[in-house]
Amino acid sequence: MPINTLEYAKIFQTTLDKQVVAEATSGWMEANAGQVKYEGGNEIKVPKVSLQGLGDYDRDTGFVQGSVSYVYQTLTMGQDRGRTFQLDAMDVDETNFVNAAGTVMGEFQRTKVVPEIDAYRYSKIATGAISKNKATGGYTPSESDILKKLKADIEKILDIAGDGVQLVITMSIPVATVLENSSEISKKLDVMDFVSGAYNTKVKMIDGNPIIKVPSGRMKTAYVFYNGTTSGQEAGGFVAASGAKDINWIICARRVPIAISKTDVIRIFSPMENQKANAWKIDYRKYHELFIMDNAWDLVWVNIKQALA
Repeated sequence: MPINTLEYAKIFQTTLDKQVVAEATSGWMEANAGQVKYEGGNEIKVPKVSLQGLGDYDRDTGFVQGSVSYVYQTLTMGQDRGRTFQLDAMDVDETNFVNAAGTVMGEFQRTKVVPEIDAYRYSKIATGAISKNKATGGYTPSESDILKKLKADIEKILDIAGDGVQLVITMSIPVATVLENSSEISKKLDVMDFVSGAYNTKVKMIDGNPIIKVPSGRMKTAYVFYNGTTSGQEAGGFVAASGAKDINWIICARRVPIAISKTDVIRIFSPMENQKANAWKIDYRKYHELFIMDNAWDLVWVNIKQALA
């Protein structure tokens, strides 16, 4: 019986999409994608709303006419990444293909795709915050004053948005260790449930705001994303760019970052269909992007170890 490669592709795509949300430390940002129109491909449409403020009510003429603008802004997905893999037919037959391919692709996504998506998102937030003057630089975390610095950055957002806004604090793991070792914080860190999609995990929180701990290798201001073909870039993936700065933490309102992650194509070819080799061939393609709308940067603050200048 011929294998139904289309059905296998659907199974892998569903599973891999769920895995990104589960394992990416930035997976919670994808919940905000409900604000956008996405129908596949490399473009999305995001609603942009502009309103006028209150005016005086006149007892003779009534209300002052106000204007409202609600339009969809077309944005382009900046990251279009992919790889193809082959599993030799002598090693993998039809009966164990799903298990073998699932293991390979799961490991690929866990160790290569997820870290890259995280790194891209955090670096984009950091560079955007720097350009918008929503970042502080030149602070090396210390147990003696880290709580004071963190709460000062939280206050920068709350002073604009008010106390009711839900914040998420994304913090480098070494910095989180400094925070947890601080005598100031020992009795102030509580544990809360943090829901990201269908997944629920326990995280530390401060003043009701969750702290998401991220490997420091994903918390840089700039990366080089290898194309996989240029000499020296054949291995693909990403590395920190020369001169990249270390991000101590990112604080933002939970509703602000709009993250799109789409496994756009999973193509599977059996050894009989594969023209290049007697092997199963798996094509993997990922679109992803991170957007913060212009009017939302007041709800973001980034703290960076090195000086910004």
